[in-house]
Amino acid sequence: MNLRRRHWVAGSALALLLAGCERRSGGPVELRLWAMGREGEVVKELLADFEKLNPGIRIKVQQLPWLSAQEKLLTAFAGDVTPDLCQLGNTWIPQFAALGAIEPLGDRIDHADGVTSADYFPGIWASNQIDAQLFGVPWYVDTRLIYYRKDLLLDAGFATPPASWAEWTGAMRAIKQRSPQNYGVLLPLNEYEQLLSLALQQDAPLLRDGGRFGDFRHADFRATLQFYLDLFKNGLAPRLSATAISNVWDEFAKGFFAFYISGPWNIGEFKRRLAPDKQHTWMTAPLPGPHGPGASVAGGASLVVFKASQHKEEAWKVIEYLSQPEVQRRFYQMTGNLPPRRSAWADPALQGDPYSAAFREQLERAKSPPKVPEWERIGTEMRIVTEALVAGRMTIEQAVTELDARTDRILEKRRWMLDQRGRA
Repeated sequence: MNLRRRHWVAGSALALLLAGCERRSGGPVELRLWAMGREGEVVKELLADFEKLNPGIRIKVQQLPWLSAQEKLLTAFAGDVTPDLCQLGNTWIPQFAALGAIEPLGDRIDHADGVTSADYFPGIWASNQIDAQLFGVPWYVDTRLIYYRKDLLLDAGFATPPASWAEWTGAMRAIKQRSPQNYGVLLPLNEYEQLLSLALQQDAPLLRDGGRFGDFRHADFRATLQFYLDLFKNGLAPRLSATAISNVWDEFAKGFFAFYISGPWNIGEFKRRLAPDKQHTWMTAPLPGPHGPGASVAGGASLVVFKASQHKEEAWKVIEYLSQPEVQRRFYQMTGNLPPRRSAWADPALQGDPYSAAFREQLERAKSPPKVPEWERIGTEMRIVTEALVAGRMTIEQAVTELDARTDRILEKRRWMLDQRGRA
């Protein structure tokens, strides 16, 4: 019997033995995985191959809508009916970690087969760490950068996209001068993510004293807010919300604005929605920073294991499988979601896509928002206050003072809990 034949027989015998064990123990382990939106559909196809490789595990996928997913997860935790593993938005990790709902994964990473932190973009990996403990493994990533009209930029005398705030402002002024009725950049007033990305480019954190208080009065945030406000005051950004523009892609094609800050999901939208004669006019570039190429927000979703799971080992196997570079490449091809591992970017579809190249560069400079459970509430207050600032109802001094006051109120319970923990 040749070597290949002996291996086949040995493998078949092992499979039969495992199958017999399953029958004696009542069948394979069934895991419950909750996933959101389109990912909930696609992961079923990916996991079909996992189940072939792991006949002792079966996975039941439940698809949740994004808008109600967080509430449903919190309800499941309160009722002690959480799934074994789940997709979580990166900004949700601190909340579920603070509740004690999800399992720390650091020890598993230390002994993982092929899951190594060095292969992940550092800002994305860090968004899963709370107090030096790892609670999730990045599944896919997004970040924000600029989509721009390269033809309008070239007509205004700029052969390359801007790298700094000063260059960006100069380019927008030149474009505005050629078409006074149009604008340099769209910064919807009902969204705070654009301002957040700019604020993360500064050295000072947005919260101080271990996330106990707001730090919006710091000189770094003031400088960011002044830059942001000047774009509106100088007529480079329209005072509009996203709902005031019926079709962002049409207005971009018309030249109503030349720059747009958005994430990777819009690559496909621009390809689909812009007319063929406009496809050559746009490109992506990293977000300009105060003094050169800047940071941007680390977004995306991660995979977590719930503490209440009775099958943590099997759940971890699923995460290991979905984290393999070749599986992440398939996931990208099926969804367009960008992979969090550098090695997965060897995919020819990614390497050959000029629009994705800027995201690859930007991800090296992605930074996590403050990792406190209350961050999304604070972000909402940031939007409300800065909208009042742009409308002229507040000065910068009043805006940063109000932001700190609102943030400190939101963090009051956090301070109490941390103080109690310190006395224990």
